[in-house]
Amino acid sequence: MKLRHVTAALVGSVAIAVAAASPSSSSSASISVTADSARTSGAAPNAGLADFSAAFVRSQAAPEMSPPGANDWACEPSAAHPRPVVLIHGTWANAYANWSGLSPALKRAGHCVYALNFGAPDGDVFKGRGHIPESAKEVAAFVDKVLAATGAEKVDLVGHSQGGGLLPRWYLKFEGGAAKTHRLVGIAPSNHGTTASGMASLARSLRVLDTVSQMAGLAAEDQTIGSAVNARLDAGGDTVPGVRYTTVVTRTDEVVTPYRQQYLAAGTDAPVDNLNLQDACPLDMSAHLGIAYSPVMYRLVLNALDPANTRPANCLS
Repeated sequence: MKLRHVTAALVGSVAIAVAAASPSSSSSASISVTADSARTSGAAPNAGLADFSAAFVRSQAAPEMSPPGANDWACEPSAAHPRPVVLIHGTWANAYANWSGLSPALKRAGHCVYALNFGAPDGDVFKGRGHIPESAKEVAAFVDKVLAATGAEKVDLVGHSQGGGLLPRWYLKFEGGAAKTHRLVGIAPSNHGTTASGMASLARSLRVLDTVSQMAGLAAEDQTIGSAVNARLDAGGDTVPGVRYTTVVTRTDEVVTPYRQQYLAAGTDAPVDNLNLQDACPLDMSAHLGIAYSPVMYRLVLNALDPANTRPANCLS
């Protein structure tokens, strides 16, 4: 059990097991109700965690299913939104659990939306476990499929945790993604690795990190501060030329710690907007999983994808 606790702390996504204790949370209705409550009450402390949990429970019946609004392969990008949006889930999550809030919001705003599952065999509900360089190849193949289906020249990438940090940055830098990507929006991204509140450093000191990786997948080790993946990825700077970057970070993040590890430094022809959830809404205390269902986050992402038509991001978003 102690080793399992270390594994949970390394990435934190095992907190979705809380979903199993939510007896009535498996309905899709509960997802929208909680989000609406947060919107009308100004903000909820961390209502998004219940939404994430509800979606994860629902995904157990069909781990490969798409979130609402995603993977309409007949979607034609509009002049207003010429780039399809590709959603990349986090470690130990899956597309449906991660994106059942943001995906329909993007679809309603007029975007063509696509979401992949990666880093685990089909039928496995806990995805995103694989070695990040290998998962990046899966992202590359999926992006190529989206571009072929839509006829678009580039995509916008939006990801959470691993899916907004090391994984898409590896794709951009080492798998040819920079030429096919206009913008990367990282939500609570694991850009420079995490201590997971010190447990990753402890695991490394105790020489148990390799054992943890065998049980939890190499993605856990890849995302610790000082990993070989981090070292290679950060060499030469955080960004690649020609791509625009946005991070959406919460100060209450208990997984990617310290939270400032999530910020990026701009590079040549690679501007960066580092945004903080609490700067937009001081009442929104969404943590690492809850931010995936924060209406404030939705607005920040929509603004990043369509900067010519921004709307205020605040507690009434």
